[in-house]
Amino acid sequence: MKESNKLWTGQYVAIVLMAFLFFLCLQLLTAGFPAFITDIKNNPAQGGLMTTVFMVAAIITRPFIGFLIHRVNVKKMSIYSLAFVAITLAIAYNQQSVPLLLLLRVFHGIGFGIMTTILATLATNIIPKKRLGEGIGYYGLATSIGTSMAPMVALALLATLSFNFLLIISVVLAVLTFIFSFFIKPSKEELTLTKVEPKHKLSLRESIFDKKAFVPSILCALFSITLGGVISFLRELGKEEHLGGSVSLFFLVVAIVMLAARPVSGRLYDRLGHKVIIYPAAICGIIGLFLLSITHSASTLLFAGFFYGVAYGMVTPTLQAIAVSLVTKEKQGTANAMYFSSMDLGMAIGSTGLGILAANRGFHFIYGFSIVCLVLLLIIYTFLFMRKKESETETVTATSTSQSM
Repeated sequence: MKESNKLWTGQYVAIVLMAFLFFLCLQLLTAGFPAFITDIKNNPAQGGLMTTVFMVAAIITRPFIGFLIHRVNVKKMSIYSLAFVAITLAIAYNQQSVPLLLLLRVFHGIGFGIMTTILATLATNIIPKKRLGEGIGYYGLATSIGTSMAPMVALALLATLSFNFLLIISVVLAVLTFIFSFFIKPSKEELTLTKVEPKHKLSLRESIFDKKAFVPSILCALFSITLGGVISFLRELGKEEHLGGSVSLFFLVVAIVMLAARPVSGRLYDRLGHKVIIYPAAICGIIGLFLLSITHSASTLLFAGFFYGVAYGMVTPTLQAIAVSLVTKEKQGTANAMYFSSMDLGMAIGSTGLGILAANRGFHFIYGFSIVCLVLLLIIYTFLFMRKKESETETVTATSTSQSM
């Protein structure tokens, strides 16, 4: 029993490290490409499109990976995918053709869709059930630290060095992740169906979608719309308010706060459930976005980073844990694919939709407008999750009463 509850195995550590390196690798360019294209073409719409095609490619890819992950050698798939990502990143070196770079971003998105689904499923399959919240919290910490550190590193490098140097860093990170992938030993019983009876095989439709994971995925999309705006346009807000140097510090604050928040939220989830996390975390997100909408000073920007970091560090892993916990073991790949696709969809909507709004109403406005997404998140969560819990409690109470009579 003790062994079955062990979280920090060698395999889990390797998967967490791979997740951190891989997310850092590609999220460097999620921040870097829009800034690079905006600077050389003087066209923010084209810059935002670099993020959109990346996310759309990942979204389209993931459902099929949820299906294939049960039917192929996952280790080989991850090795080939990482090699593909490293090569397509290297091809982007010294290129300025927008059509070519858009095509390469599609390829990057495909690789991102494959690897994020594989890594999340590898992680959730080996996390003990009683430590699901904590395990996903630490895994999510690795991905979120990679995601939040990336804009800080990318903007700092672009301020002093070239975009080509940023591409070299990304290639190196992809190669490091590629090397780590050789140490992964996935359980064939869990991640392929080669030894499973045919009656347990999932159809394509079942592998692509599970209605139980739908609501947490929608909630994740709502939060990710705000994240897309923060990652894509905070640099421009900083320029507008002459706070350029403080933008990198904003992302550093977010990363530090997440580092502290994730372990706490994971343990709270396992002991008390998700409602003690979602409400205060979403409110912190609302405060953070409000501060961004009114910021004119570095101190306000950093306070915004603190509150948004709490929200980002707690909301996203909690929603992922909910999605995974609601489905059967063999459908965890499906739940993870749906969850990350919804995250990418939200970021794509945020980077494109909020970019259009910013062109007409300004950067302060889009962060105030983003608050609507978190309010909707709280309303949907309350009506669909809390009412469901209340009805379940009433059913249990009624059953106990009838038995006592």
